[in-house]
Amino acid sequence: MVESCIFCRIAQDNLPSHKVYEDDKILAFLDKYPLARGHVLIIPKAHVSNIDELSGEDAQALFHTLFKLTKAVQRGLKTGSTTIGINNGPDSGQEVPHLHLHIIPRFPGDGGGPVHAVMRQRPSVNDEEMLQITKAVKENISA
Repeated sequence: MVESCIFCRIAQDNLPSHKVYEDDKILAFLDKYPLARGHVLIIPKAHVSNIDELSGEDAQALFHTLFKLTKAVQRGLKTGSTTIGINNGPDSGQEVPHLHLHIIPRFPGDGGGPVHAVMRQRPSVNDEEMLQITKAVKENISA
């Protein structure tokens, strides 16, 4: 736990929250500043800032919880759609430096856009650059 981290403090019950799920590794609660009614945040209880800092076991627990709660949010709020997001690092817009996943319920006419609306300027990438990027990513995959 990092004492200055708001999510660590919530996980330790040192700050109030509206918990929707908890087990020994994961906590999920309603976002205090929701983008939509029923906006849920899912966090690992272990303090990690980014997804690449997660242990394999915690990653499995986190995404298993995402799978379970997406269904629960959609059923509970009577919607068939959600936007699922992760801001992974400060350049992505991550405001709290503790990894968290967003489940944002979506409704007809809610004014939200697709994930592709996040980037206002899109790069023009030619086939040669695509091959270079493909190679760079493949060379850096680790177990």
